[in-house]
Parts: sequence; structure tokens; C-alpha cells
Amino acid sequence: MERHQVAIYLAAMAAGGLLGWLAPVAGPGLEHAINPVLGALLFVTFLQVPAAELVRSLRDGRFLFAALVVNFVTVPLVVAAMFTFLPTDQAVRVGVLLVLLCPCVDYVIVFSGLAGGSSRRLLAATPLLLVAQMVLLPGFLYLFMGSELADIVEVGPFLEAFVFLIVIPLALAWALQAWAARRPAGKRVSDAATTMMVPLMAATLLTVVASQVPELGGSLTDVAAVVPFYAVFLLVMAFAGKAVARLFRLDTGAGRAIVFTGATRNSLVVLPLALALPDALAVAAVVVVTQTLVEVLGMVAYVRLVPRLLPAREATAKEPAAP
Repeated sequence: MERHQVAIYLAAMAAGGLLGWLAPVAGPGLEHAINPVLGALLFVTFLQVPAAELVRSLRDGRFLFAALVVNFVTVPLVVAAMFTFLPTDQAVRVGVLLVLLCPCVDYVIVFSGLAGGSSRRLLAATPLLLVAQMVLLPGFLYLFMGSELADIVEVGPFLEAFVFLIVIPLALAWALQAWAARRPAGKRVSDAATTMMVPLMAATLLTVVASQVPELGGSLTDVAAVVPFYAVFLLVMAFAGKAVARLFRLDTGAGRAIVFTGATRNSLVVLPLALALPDALAVAAVVVVTQTLVEVLGMVAYVRLVPRLLPAREATAKEPAAP
């Protein structure tokens, strides 16, 4: 499965699109399944990052600072350059801002790892990135849209995502690591769990696509208007992320992780914010959903292209040795 994982992911997205089209009534139920399947995927991801390595990564101030710079300096500048060219519809603009200004804290770790990025460093950065976007998003919305929209950000969805997608999977992974270190049965369970990475990623992609395709039917014009902007964002952030990695003289694994964290957005967490908007801004949720679909396709391409953009020979520092 690992040798053919890209083909498996593409097939999962195609199957999800077909399911969402043929059985749109299943969309709401599948939407409730997104967090559980994503949590399971992240549990398996965290299981492969020893707790000792995560603690060491928290002391990597250069990487953490680079992650903050790429997400909260570089990305807003890129969005600002695009903003003038966005459709003038306020709901469309709000949706684009909500999703592009918030860095991903979940499956970015998986995709980055598939491309040789440093999963443990990204994992260590996730609490910082989640808190920073909670604090900074109202200010960004004020700068772009004015004071009347700055108060739409609610803390609840962010806290829920932090608990169910980060804290619980990480705690379970560390508990299993401790069991595996002491008992053969725990080692067998751990080894079996790590083989589920590809199936769980495929299940996540299928669930996300199938749950969101029915939401796109009545807003195809709005979808068509924002797709090019999302595609351009992914293209620009690949090179912008590389530039930040070079600026901070990061090694190859850390540099690839910076490219991924700059490009992937927190659509699954900000979607509840968009759904809670007034009816006049209802299209914003469709705009957020569209970014999810474009990004998933973009991540499949990133897994293949980022190692070429940042090949191992360009490392400027040695990867820290495992403890």
C-alpha cells in the first residue's frame, strides 16, 4: 500500500466524489464522521513520533519561529496580494479569508511525513499554531474586512479541534508507546496500528470529499470563482515556504515541513465558523469547503513535488540525531 499510496488516495477521492454525487443525503452523516476518522489517522501518526523526540523538538526555536513567520507573516502578505482580485461578493471574501489565514494542525503532519518532512517538529508546533490563529484571526479579519466582521470568530471550534484532534490522539499514542515498551502484547498492538496509516488516510479523504460534494451543487458559480485563487495560493506558497526555510537555514526535513505548514489550511476547523455566519454570508461555507477539495488534490501533488523542490542535497544543517 505504501508503494501505491498516491494512487490509493486519488482513488479514495474519486470514490468520495461519486458517493457524494450519488447519495447526497449521506453528506450530513459523513460530515459527523470526519473528526473521528481524522482523529484515528492522527493517533497513528503520533504513534510513530516517540515522546522523547517531541520534547526535544519543543526546544527547536528556529523551526518554531520559521513556522510562525511563514503562517502569520508570509501567508497574510500573499493573501493581501490576492485580495484585490477576489470576487467582490462579501460572503466569498469572508470564506476565503477564514480558510487561508488559518494554518492546518491535523493532516498536514501526515502529508508532510509522506514527503520526508519532519513530523515531530510539526507536531510540536501544532499547539502554538492553533493558539496563534485563534488570537490573530480577528485582527486579520478587521484589517481585510472592517470591524463588523472581526467578532465572528468563536473559540469553541478551535478548542474542540485541539482536544479531539490533538490532545486525545496524542495521549492515546503515548499510552500505547509506554505499553509497547513494557509488554510484547503492547508492541504487537503498536506494530499493527502503524500499518493502518494508508487505509486511514484513504478513509479520511473519502469521508471529507463525500461529505462536502453535496454542498457544492447550488453554488457552482461561486466555486468556479475561487478555485483559481486556491490553486495559485498552493503554487506561490511552495516557493514562499522554500524561501522561509532557506532564510532560517533549516535542514531538509524541517524545510519540507515549513513548505507544508505554509500551504495547508485549517478548513476542517474553520468550517463551523463559516456555517455559523448569518444567512447573508451563507456562501462562505461553500467557499471553505471548496478549499478542502482543492487542497487535498494539491497535497497529493505536493507529496511528489516538494522532495524535488527541496532535495536532500540542499540541507544546510544536520538533522538532529534521534535520542
